[in-house]
Amino acid sequence: MVAGVLLAAGGGRRLGGRPKALLTHRARPLVEHALRTLREGGCGPLHVVLGAAADEVRERADLSGCVVTENPGWERGMGSSLRTGLGSLAGSGADAALVLLVDQPGIGARAVARVRSAYRGRSGLAAASYDGKRGHPVLFGAELWADVGAAAVGDQGARAYLRAHRDAITLVECSDVAQAYDIDTVEDLAHLE
Repeated sequence: MVAGVLLAAGGGRRLGGRPKALLTHRARPLVEHALRTLREGGCGPLHVVLGAAADEVRERADLSGCVVTENPGWERGMGSSLRTGLGSLAGSGADAALVLLVDQPGIGARAVARVRSAYRGRSGLAAASYDGKRGHPVLFGAELWADVGAAAVGDQGARAYLRAHRDAITLVECSDVAQAYDIDTVEDLAHLE
């Protein structure tokens, strides 16, 4: 079982404080688009980590069928959200977690399905690549979660862990089915429909 973990806690500091989960994409909050991507990519159960404006996200977005966890330390960066998301999987029976970021709407279900299909066991590690460069989503076998969480600090998320274990990563080329841009700045809002 490959669980989908959506990191959706960011406050959109460079977007003037507009929480990324609530940005509108295809007439719905971005968090819904990302959850649909995970679901259609074959992940389940789905876990979403909220932070900034969590109550408003719960009110405005359809999060049905998901385990919703709130990261009280979301302002400390993505690392704390990754730890929260992996921690929410305790007791779920999941063999791996496929982690997706809410602010990458160019990554669709086909890329998620490709990375998910790279699952080879509970100690496996896989990531999408774009023209040979590692990106998201990333798949972590359950046996790695404690070490990934311990290494996840600040805004770096799993970057340090992935750098230290680069030889163990199965890279899955996705540039033909996805675009790995982030929605970080006001200029990036042009990517949303």
